[in-house]
Amino acid sequence: MNKITTVLFDLDGTLIDTAPDMARALNLLLEEQQYPMLPYEKIRPVVSNGSQALVNLGFQDTVDAEKLEQLKQRYLEIYESNLCVESRLFDGLASILERIEQQHMKWGVVTNKPGWLTEPLLQQLQLSERSSCIVSGDTTAYRKPHPEPMLYACKQAGSKPAECLYIGDARRDIEAGRNAGMTTMVAAYGYIGEWENVDSWNADLLIQHPSELDRILF
Repeated sequence: MNKITTVLFDLDGTLIDTAPDMARALNLLLEEQQYPMLPYEKIRPVVSNGSQALVNLGFQDTVDAEKLEQLKQRYLEIYESNLCVESRLFDGLASILERIEQQHMKWGVVTNKPGWLTEPLLQQLQLSERSSCIVSGDTTAYRKPHPEPMLYACKQAGSKPAECLYIGDARRDIEAGRNAGMTTMVAAYGYIGEWENVDSWNADLLIQHPSELDRILF
């Protein structure tokens, strides 16, 4: 890992534990629509797939496509109003980010979350000014697993792909990193359903807890 100068993180389920706030927003929507609320354990594995997947989970096949789109927009309104109530860095990552900075390395975010949610969230957590790049789902023409967001992040950070480690909790994260020529790592502590076979993602590395980055990077 001596060649790594830049560590890039997926956002939801990798850098920030956003599931409590995203789950709360879904249950508020379900309650508003007089649907039964869902247990957190059922919502958590779906969070990394975004608002569409969450609304699909909550309403299943009970509404048509037009209504589903309306519900998604309402979900986003509710979530935006409750963006950073319980969302926090995953345990152990605060010290890892400090160590990265102390070693004069760089770190950043590449996410499919739209910028109008990504940027306020990172600002509220006082992370925006510390990051070398923030690439959201609408920053470039393509989203992960396409390599374009990854390569854009490299340009913003002033790093080469071969110098970057990309950490994520979804197959598309690993595919995006590999497509861009980066070293890839699965964040197994993230929002991964028990039905997923992470070995099939062909990542270079896997960690069960953020604290493992300490021995890997340093």
